[in-house]
Amino acid sequence: MQQYACNVHFISPSQAQNDEIYGLRDRSRTVPIPTSITPVPGYPDKLVVFKIQASKYWQVRCWHQGFTRRKSTRTQSLRVAQSVARRFYEELMASNYVEGIKSANASDSETRVSMPKSSFAALSAQMLINEQARVNRGEFSRDSLQVLQNRLDKHILPRFGASQVTSVDYKELLAFSQYLSKTLSSITVSQYLIAIRKVLLIAVQSGVVSKLPEFPRIKIVTTPRGAFTPSEYWKIIRTARSLVGAQHPSTVDLKARHFKLRSTDYLMPADLPWAVGFMVNSFIRPSDLKTLKHRHVEIVTNVNTYLRLSLPITKSHTKPIVTLQPAVRIYKKLLDHQKSSGFASQADYVFLPQIKDRNYAQFILAYYFNWVLQITDLKLGPHGGARTLYSLRHSAITFRLLYGQGIDLLTLARNARTSVDMINKHYASTVSGEQNIGLLQSRRTVR
Repeated sequence: MQQYACNVHFISPSQAQNDEIYGLRDRSRTVPIPTSITPVPGYPDKLVVFKIQASKYWQVRCWHQGFTRRKSTRTQSLRVAQSVARRFYEELMASNYVEGIKSANASDSETRVSMPKSSFAALSAQMLINEQARVNRGEFSRDSLQVLQNRLDKHILPRFGASQVTSVDYKELLAFSQYLSKTLSSITVSQYLIAIRKVLLIAVQSGVVSKLPEFPRIKIVTTPRGAFTPSEYWKIIRTARSLVGAQHPSTVDLKARHFKLRSTDYLMPADLPWAVGFMVNSFIRPSDLKTLKHRHVEIVTNVNTYLRLSLPITKSHTKPIVTLQPAVRIYKKLLDHQKSSGFASQADYVFLPQIKDRNYAQFILAYYFNWVLQITDLKLGPHGGARTLYSLRHSAITFRLLYGQGIDLLTLARNARTSVDMINKHYASTVSGEQNIGLLQSRRTVR
């Protein structure tokens, strides 16, 4: 969970009447611009974002326990500001939740305060605190926590945030799942329900409710990601190389609409073609592109030549993985390029090392890769599914299933940091008999 600095200011009515005493000059510059005051959908009216003349950023304020709490969101985007406001509110509710638990456990001789309202937002905040602790212990990935937070912010909290958890029953969950099903896949809807279950479990554990409500049953229909054929892969590589240094035609529009793309990143980076080839020859995930540093990479030259990648340890995977031989050549070229730019130390990132915000670095690679797919008309797979950077990992595993001589699924699964079941479900399911016609028509030698 991303932590926001809570530089909370407490403003009482007496302060407002004694500005000079408290040194508040040019108060008008810090007064909310009336036309800018915007509520946060799904949350109490006391939570709003607004603008002031003294800052270009949106501010957030909330009346809580007798005081107005406010802070800068540090963003000019209304959408992002409302997301920050939701988290700000959750943090206030979480602190109230914790204090309530402490007081409930106090002795009779101690002063007690009333337990906080059992709002969904308050309990979701506590759930995120618990999940962050799991991240700190290495039991839960930081990326998974971010996905969980994003799901809360996008659909769950706007719908349930201001509600009491006692009102979240089967009827409400069914209506919510039906709403999500209009635009999302069955597996994504199921994951949203899992996030809600995590919150309601906190309610059960804290005694707010006695048991979990019944959840709708969602039949999960998996759609394998569209792998590329070898000819498509080489088409992507050639196109990406030809576009290095070129500007995306909608770059300016993207910056204007989403405030995402920085002026320093208007051009196709040289790293993208290397990233494409590296993924197909290393089995790594797109998220590994942003975390991989040179200290994680070791060139091994023995009977076989390969890279040993010591990726960050996860709960299920602690051992390094190895790459195919072409990855060595790709990495050496990338390394030479970065040496010329002053980015080749062990502490530097392998891809886009000049970008400190690693989530943004991954966004850049995904943005320009999507451009390549649009130009090559390869955005959609043979069954209509959208292709992304993740399709390169799918291709890497599928190529080994098709062209690897006698490779077993367990070896492949362990090196790709996945399971045999996942390979059967999401990767091997795309391998047809025609693709392995040689093996199907082969004959065993009789001695």
